Amino acid sequence: MAAQAGGPALDPTLSEWLKARADTLRHLDSATAPVDEGWTQRLADLLATEQSWQVQYTELIALGTRGGRFPSSNR
Repeated sequence: MAAQAGGPALDPTLSEWLKARADTLRHLDSATAPVDEGWTQRLADLLATEQSWQVQYTELIALGTRGGRFPSSNR
């Protein structure tokens, strides 16, 4: 996904979002019952990071749409 000259680059944001998702999945795979408070906090932090990158990526994509807003989901 190439950016127009002077425009934002989507690739770095997408790669960081996908990296955050992979980190979250690795953490989930490491769970053994019962999970402790530290494990739960780490998961909360990873999910917040993943969500932050997703929001940033969505906002960048929206820059190229009419009205500059990403459409709401039908789900």
